[in-house]
Amino acid sequence: MNLHRYLKIFFALIFVMSAIFISGCDVEEDKPQKVSVNFADTYNPNDTWLVYWYVCGSDLESDGGAASEDIQELLGAKLPDNVKVLIQAGGANEWHNAVIKSGQTNMLLYDKDGLHELGAYEDANMGDPSTLAGFLQYGKDNFQADHKVFIFWDHGGGSALGLCFDERTQDPLNLNEIHDAFAAVYDNSPENPPFEVVGFDTCLMATYELANDLYGFSRYMVASEELEPGNGWEYTGMMTALAENPAMSGAGLGQKICDSYYKGCEETWSEDNITLSVIDLSKMPQLRVAYENFGLEALKLSSQNPRQFFSNLGRHAQRAENYGGNTRESGYYDMIDLADLAKKSQKLLPQTSAALIEAVDEAVVYKVNGEYRDQGSGISGFYPYDGGEAMLSVYSQIYSAPLPQKCLYYHLIYGFMPAEAEELLKGATIQQIPQPAQKQNIFDIASLEDTKIKLDKNYNAFVKLTSEQVDLLSSVHCVLAYVDVENDVILYLGSDSNVDADWEKGTFKDNFDGTWLMLNGYPVFIEVTADEENYTLYSVPIKLNGVRCNLEIAYKFKEKEYQILGARRKTSEKSMPDKNLIKLKAGDKITTLHYGMTISGDDTDFTEVEVDTFTLDENPPVFKEERIGDGEYLYCFEFVTPNNETATSEFVNFTIKGNDIFTNQLED
Repeated sequence: MNLHRYLKIFFALIFVMSAIFISGCDVEEDKPQKVSVNFADTYNPNDTWLVYWYVCGSDLESDGGAASEDIQELLGAKLPDNVKVLIQAGGANEWHNAVIKSGQTNMLLYDKDGLHELGAYEDANMGDPSTLAGFLQYGKDNFQADHKVFIFWDHGGGSALGLCFDERTQDPLNLNEIHDAFAAVYDNSPENPPFEVVGFDTCLMATYELANDLYGFSRYMVASEELEPGNGWEYTGMMTALAENPAMSGAGLGQKICDSYYKGCEETWSEDNITLSVIDLSKMPQLRVAYENFGLEALKLSSQNPRQFFSNLGRHAQRAENYGGNTRESGYYDMIDLADLAKKSQKLLPQTSAALIEAVDEAVVYKVNGEYRDQGSGISGFYPYDGGEAMLSVYSQIYSAPLPQKCLYYHLIYGFMPAEAEELLKGATIQQIPQPAQKQNIFDIASLEDTKIKLDKNYNAFVKLTSEQVDLLSSVHCVLAYVDVENDVILYLGSDSNVDADWEKGTFKDNFDGTWLMLNGYPVFIEVTADEENYTLYSVPIKLNGVRCNLEIAYKFKEKEYQILGARRKTSEKSMPDKNLIKLKAGDKITTLHYGMTISGDDTDFTEVEVDTFTLDENPPVFKEERIGDGEYLYCFEFVTPNNETATSEFVNFTIKGNDIFTNQLED
């Protein structure tokens, strides 16, 4: 956000306006329980199983040996004669074990007699679909098994970014490539799929698009909607369960994967915001119809009144559980929980929401959720939170993505209906996808720039918008900045959802009481990543021992307390999210990061600056609201459109002295 012009103009005025004195205005959910399910055994105890494990080590292995640790976990499971694990490992610059070597493709087998090296082959790009197809073909040609499981291991980035990012080639597998690789080796057979389970020990891949891709290739899919912690799946537990009961069904195995994963996360204190679900892919035809109908109803309404419809849908999407952060600070992965979006949109899309919720519920036969991901249904889908063309362009090329949603989001981003949408609304069957075109802006928010702030009788700052202006918006945040005249700097402290919003009346009022969020007494920059009924999640940029990270924070409404979940390394734009959630510990060196500009200079935007540095002692770090300290502060409202464009109101100046707050804004 560029606040420079508004800050400088307002700053020039604040010292000539009269001050009005005002006093400061004041401003346990139980952990989700896993539903008990007993899946009946389906097969003969003597049936044979082959587990394919596609291990793309990437930086997870090079930097910390995460793949080697999971392979060691596998070796903790004692296998019977009828259960084997075939491993292909590559995609890392360095390996932290004596068996797998960099610069080659490693083929291994783990069975009742231990781990065997089957051979080393020419170094292959693990992000190339031919490498994946070659591994599938190798297993098919060399092993006979009654039941097959396939597990992908590495980073995941959701439907648009794919998974298995080979760090040497900088190449991931996209969803079309995964489909094509399976189709190159196996016939698609919904009645008798070649695989019992296809699983993803990766982030963000429990998506509708991926499940639709695998329909006919597997009976079940196991994956996470949210980011996974670095410990990932627990291979000793899941493989021991299969070893002890080879008669289990794919659903039963999926349950064991989920339960052992949850237990492993509890042991590492990383279970708070995890998800993992088991999806019955035989239910995809019903889910496909329900999701496409949901998209068609939305497309019809957007064709009638796009501005009003998209602003309402955008508000529901902001409130629905979504994954990976989806803010400017944490990055955008554009994934949303399908059923939660439908629940939030039932009044907006009354004809199809209930059917979509039911179809998701039918498809997800088992799932585990952490305390701060308790609204997840088990299946996510693409939603363009970033408002950009790049992610939509990738999404529009995915075979398995529904055409109504492609057209709907095209309309949102480009501002007009593609021809394919018009044919869809007529009932025709269309195979082509929308092509890029010149953008039109249906959310022109120029009228909201410098919106006047007024004071009510209690001296709370507020803005009053017209119904036409409200129809432009999906969310309204408050923004706070600190003005340091002596050092000629303005520090942008972030944005929060702590606004008293009345969408019907178009009134948005401040709740500023002179406090801000602090880490061990130091103010931090914050962005809201989730604003749920029972909790709010925040992202806080820091340097942790010199490494750029985002600290993940949760606020629980019932307990009225904050919890530090951990830190993830900051990744480059449009790259895979970091899988490791780092717990803070004594001796860690923390540097708070803010965004600043000079008051007198020619800055055109805020730049990241390091502000406070401190070292954690033996006491647990404390994150809470505290008095922010004496000084001059600028407060404004930030208006956000459904396609992620922003505008800001004018600023009101708050002067804090002790427990009192003054404002220079005269009442109109």
